[in-house]
Amino acid sequence: MSLLTKGIGLAKRAKHRFQDQIRERTPVYLSPVRRIEQVAARERICAMTFDDGPSENTEKILDILKEKDVKATFFVIGNADESAKELYQRIVAEGHTLGMHSYSHKYSVIYQSLEAFQNDFHQLRTYLTEITGVEPQIMRFPGGSSNQVSNTDMKEFIRFLKEKGITYYDWNVASGDATSQAYTPDELVENVVHDVTAYETSVVLMHDSSPKATTVEALEPMIDKLQQMGAEILPIDETTEPVQHITAENVE
Repeated sequence: MSLLTKGIGLAKRAKHRFQDQIRERTPVYLSPVRRIEQVAARERICAMTFDDGPSENTEKILDILKEKDVKATFFVIGNADESAKELYQRIVAEGHTLGMHSYSHKYSVIYQSLEAFQNDFHQLRTYLTEITGVEPQIMRFPGGSSNQVSNTDMKEFIRFLKEKGITYYDWNVASGDATSQAYTPDELVENVVHDVTAYETSVVLMHDSSPKATTVEALEPMIDKLQQMGAEILPIDETTEPVQHITAENVE
């Protein structure tokens, strides 16, 4: 074996180990959970979700989704710019699902206390409702419900959302665009397509903030490959079973 061939092999193994670590850190509490290979006759459902927008990349993503006639879910943060307001409205007008991801997206602020979380929640929900005319009914916690940075027990926030009738969604498939690893567009596609095969219902984590140009490049080929493998790409709605790292049903 040449040194070049050996080096390529080591690089591939390292990459797969990294992907495995991502999957290990995103536990899924989806009932029932069965590998898709065992239920090949059933259709795969895939929800493509985008966090941290809106930004100029949101506009590009919306253009691609419109061209491909695909609907997605956007977990947005607060942005008072006129361009952002137009993007919130466009998300709703074009049939995508508008979800909340916190107004400030400052972990040290929103997770400082239950009161701080409540204030941020109400600020974003009121703001989005005023701009779009639609009151968001779903949320994604910054960092997910199993994040390790909150100064407050996450169950306190979960109880609050349950009282408000808000469903929160984590993810069971990660594209990798949230990591420090500089994935290429092809690698982002591979990460998603590989892991979607493991679930009947997949909730895919991606990002549409300003630095995520690679995600934009990956989106069209990702949609093509998912559809080729028989996945139905749908936005999150009231019929989508929650994928939650900390299950709301277990929080009293």
